[in-house]
Amino acid sequence: MNEETITEQAPNSATFTASTITRDELARLTDDIVAAIKTVYDPEIPADIYELGLIYKIDIEDDRMVKVLMTLTAPGCPVAGEMPGWVENAVSTVEGVSGVEVAMTFDPPWTPDRMSEEAQIAVGWY
Repeated sequence: MNEETITEQAPNSATFTASTITRDELARLTDDIVAAIKTVYDPEIPADIYELGLIYKIDIEDDRMVKVLMTLTAPGCPVAGEMPGWVENAVSTVEGVSGVEVAMTFDPPWTPDRMSEEAQIAVGWY
């Protein structure tokens, strides 16, 4: 099998990076990780956090450790302490993932411009 460094840009600007993982394996992991993250919803907005643009970066390391950099719609979000755990739990269910680390950032701050069309439709902004 050929191994290579692969970087893909997700539709909502999240970045996926992996090295020494085959293209097929990276594609499967990427699809499964995104699907897992899409099961996490902001309780105040009827759209998943991926489509809302709350996921800034996803790194898949050589050992299949997944590191997620995310934000919230506002720093004072009532689930700020819980949502990273929800993401960690969701991603940890993906077959082949060896572990998950979720970090929060507010730089840059989230804006509605990060939302996908799907999310804009769900909240009635499209």
